[in-house]
Amino acid sequence: MRIGELATRTGASVRALRYYEEQNLLTSERSPGGQRQYPESAVDRIQLIQQLYAAGLSSKVIVELMPCVVDGNATPELLDRLAVERDRIDGHITDLVSTRSRLDSVIAGAGTQLRTGRPCRNEATGDD
Repeated sequence: MRIGELATRTGASVRALRYYEEQNLLTSERSPGGQRQYPESAVDRIQLIQQLYAAGLSSKVIVELMPCVVDGNATPELLDRLAVERDRIDGHITDLVSTRSRLDSVIAGAGTQLRTGRPCRNEATGDD
């Protein structure tokens, strides 16, 4: 498939796809006219790349994992690296859950204020 179709199917911009190639995250064949041609498997690969970027991994780290993802080749160092990234993501999830909990408290306080007219009060800090 051509770059425009891959962009449409994955939601990635054409510019992002070109960047992925520059970073060695994605490869394409060239048509006789010089146009990029991608295999069907590129759709899943782009989705994985986007998920990994969204999780905060850098292109350098993503490139390091691709041999495992594409060919199933892993090394002890790669497994250690993946574990570090997983732990970092777990920490981020913990922080997000805590933030959501505090936001739930604010929402509850605001709802109470709307129903009763009493000022909002943050129970966690005691601040008004």
